Amino acid sequence: MAASAAAAEGSVIAIHSLDEWSIQIEEANSAKKLVVIDFTASWCGPCRIMAPIFADMAKKYPNVVFLKVDVDEIKTIAEQFSVEAMPTFLFMKEGDVKDRVVGAMKEELPKRLQLLMAQ
Repeated sequence: MAASAAAAEGSVIAIHSLDEWSIQIEEANSAKKLVVIDFTASWCGPCRIMAPIFADMAKKYPNVVFLKVDVDEIKTIAEQFSVEAMPTFLFMKEGDVKDRVVGAMKEELPKRLQLLMAQ
C-alpha cells in the first residue's frame, strides 16, 4: 500500500501507522524533498477549512511530499514534534524541521511553502 501511496504524486498521503510514517519520511529524505505535514483531527473545525487548501497545494507542487497525520490516531508523532494545536503544519527537509504554521492560516501556509522551496 505504501508504494502506491508514494506513487500518487500531487496528492496528500494520509498516514495511519508509524511504519507508513517512517517509509514516507525516509523516501522524502533520500530524495531531498521538502515535506509538509498537516497535523489534524476529525473534530477540528479549522482543520476542515484548511483541508482543501492543503490538497490544492499538493496538486500545485507535485515535487513536494504532503502528509496528513490525525493526532488522535497517531499521538506519538504529534508528541515527537510538540504539536499542541490543530491544525499545525510542519515543513521538514532531510529530517530537520524548517518551519511551522499553527492555525488556519489560509494565506500564510502557501507563502511559507514558496519561501522554503526557494531556499
